[in-house]
This record gives sequence, structure tokens and C-alpha cells, in this order.
Amino acid sequence: MAFDIDKYTANSEPVTWTDLDLESFETNPLPESSLRVLRYMCDVEYHTVCYLRDLLTTPSHKEPEVGSFMTMWNREEFWHGEALAAVLGKHGITVDFDQLKASRLKLGWKDRLDPIKQSLLGGLVGHDFVAVHMAWGAANEWSANAAYLRMARQENHPVLAELLKRIAAQETKHVAFYASQARDRLEKSKKAQVIARFALSKFWAPVGSTISPDSEVTHVMGHLFAGAEGRKLIRSIDSHIAKLPGMQGLTIVESALDKRGISGEGEGTPDALPLEETVAVETQTA
Repeated sequence: MAFDIDKYTANSEPVTWTDLDLESFETNPLPESSLRVLRYMCDVEYHTVCYLRDLLTTPSHKEPEVGSFMTMWNREEFWHGEALAAVLGKHGITVDFDQLKASRLKLGWKDRLDPIKQSLLGGLVGHDFVAVHMAWGAANEWSANAAYLRMARQENHPVLAELLKRIAAQETKHVAFYASQARDRLEKSKKAQVIARFALSKFWAPVGSTISPDSEVTHVMGHLFAGAEGRKLIRSIDSHIAKLPGMQGLTIVESALDKRGISGEGEGTPDALPLEETVAVETQTA
């Protein structure tokens, strides 16, 4: 079924967490390694506004459905950051927009040049840029969805698990939009397929790689996807990406982990999610 953008925009709302017993973290706190992962996730969600800023200089913002989706997507991702920040706050870790601004300032000229680079790239590629944007977004959202659900299952904390599942439910809708758009647009343009394949194979990296220290990226990827079960999950993500027109044979997520020396050997986490529960469906109505 095609993604129903009108239904999605009408029903979009912030993820809820005020009904959850966050006080339970005071007596049952998360370990340091898990908090590092949550902090990374929180930073990524809060930085969505920067990604949106860059994309507004490209042909994507001229597409009515894409523009509507990005507006709601940015709003939902912001509230994901707020929810994760609330959990971190119960552990004495403060994350707010002042810190977000500080992180952006540390990027210096790179942050200032990103919108210009996106604009120039969009101008050179033309309308096919939208297909590339959708394929890239699908890869990111498949990864994010798997990460949230994997962590929900890994942590022995019912409150955190419920929150992460709520976030993942919204990420599933994001996957559905990006994947359906990417499929439709790539099918119509061999040029878009070539450009998207080149971009994903040469430049894709785990979400957050451009805003977090390399050591943190490696820690998060290892925490979530090391071991045999983790390797199965990332191969499933890659299999979904490879089903997009022109993307056959791509293994960008597994390659990213291999480059960081994250092993796929061993038993992995015993309670890892079955693949069909972890990787979101490719298309669905919102």
C-alpha cells in the first residue's frame, strides 16, 4: 500500500512519556555504557533540525508530499530528543538546546558550509536529488528503527523499553515514507539509481557520525550490533536497502561496522529481537 501522507500529517503527534514512571530510574538506573548510547541517540534526534535546514536548500522542499513529511518528521524527532533527555535527566545528565548550539559551534565552518554544499549538490543533480534523498533517508531510518528496538530488548528496564518502543513506532512510519518514495522515484530514473548507489556506497555512515566523536560512534554501534545476533540485524537492514531499485548487492551498514572493527562473532545478546520484529516494514499507511 502507498504511504498516505494526508493521514500521517493529520495524526502526527509528539511521542508521550509523562505517563511513564521515570522515577524508577532513581532506584534502577541504567549502566554507563547504555547511557552513552542514549546520549548519542538524543543528540542525533535534537540535530534533526540541522538536517532539515540543509535539505530546505535542495529540490526536496519543492515537493509537496516531501515538504509535508519533513515538517512532521522534524517535529516528531524533536520530541524523541525531549523524551530521551528526560531519561538522561533522571541520571543527572542534562541535554538541552544550549548544548546543541555548542555542538554545532564546534563543527565550525563545516556546519556553516553544509547548507551551501547541499544546495550546490541539489542544483547539479536536479530533480533526481529527491530520489537520492529518499534512499538515504530510508537507510538512516531502517538503522534507527532497528537500534531503538534492539536497545529496548537489550535493557532489563520496562520503562525504558516502553519508551523506546513508542519512539520506534514513529520511526516505522518514517521508514515507510522514505522507502515508498525512494522505490517509486528510483524506478522512474536510471540516473537517480546510479547517483543514489554511488552516494550510499561511497559516503553513507551511521547516523550521528558527523556530530559525534568517532569513539562514541564506535561504542554505540558495538553496543547495539556486535556479536552474531547484531550481525544478523545489520544484514537484514542491508537486505532492505538492497531491494530498492538499483541498490542490489549493497552492504553499507555491514561495511560501516567492519571498518570500525566491530565483530560479528560470538553469541551476541541472547534476547535479541527476531529480525521480523526489529526491521520495520518497507511500506505501510501512516
